[in-house]
Amino acid sequence: MKPLTVALDILQGEDNCYFGTLLPTLETLMSKTLDMKDSLTVATGLPEAIVQAIKKRFASVLESNDAMLAAVTLPKFKLRWVRDQRKKEMVKGILAAECHKFLPGPEQQPARNPVSPTTPPDSGSSKDKEQDFFCFEDDDETFSTVETEVMAYLKTAETGMEILKKFPTIKAICLKLNAATPSSAPVERLFSLGSLVLSPKRNRLSDKRFEKLLLMRYNHWFES
Repeated sequence: MKPLTVALDILQGEDNCYFGTLLPTLETLMSKTLDMKDSLTVATGLPEAIVQAIKKRFASVLESNDAMLAAVTLPKFKLRWVRDQRKKEMVKGILAAECHKFLPGPEQQPARNPVSPTTPPDSGSSKDKEQDFFCFEDDDETFSTVETEVMAYLKTAETGMEILKKFPTIKAICLKLNAATPSSAPVERLFSLGSLVLSPKRNRLSDKRFEKLLLMRYNHWFES
């Protein structure tokens, strides 16, 4: 049960616990739980039962594009939590497609200047006519720009959040999806401490006195 307890501690963390932490934690938990199956001599079916329960409970999260994008845009995870190569390519494609949505639309891009032909359409050699016939617009560099940013982000070895400053589009996606996950653990600890302050022998404390005592017990750096 050690992987399960570690996963619970991670998801109940107060600092740096974002929505993108959920999917890598679940994937790693299932993988580590199944790896322990061969070393068990008692309750050998427990790892598979835990994994099946996780898949049933978090079925919507495991296949959610938002959860995948939230995880891959966190520099400490990127694609490291994905073990299947096919799924890696799928997540990479989802990230590139999402980056395209953050780029300005055609109406916001500068207009192209039409190129006038050097020769009239009805004159010149057949080669000139063929070049005029196959007159294409310049390639749009948007696709290559997005692909370059995604590949550079995934290849970088840095895992700190400050690396997102170099990748503005990925940073925008990260800020959009990686809201901090609210955890009830700090609140539960606060209520547990409150029962120690408001004991049966101190049941006549006023509200203000109780609040002051609770803050002094909870925060060691509290200054009156």
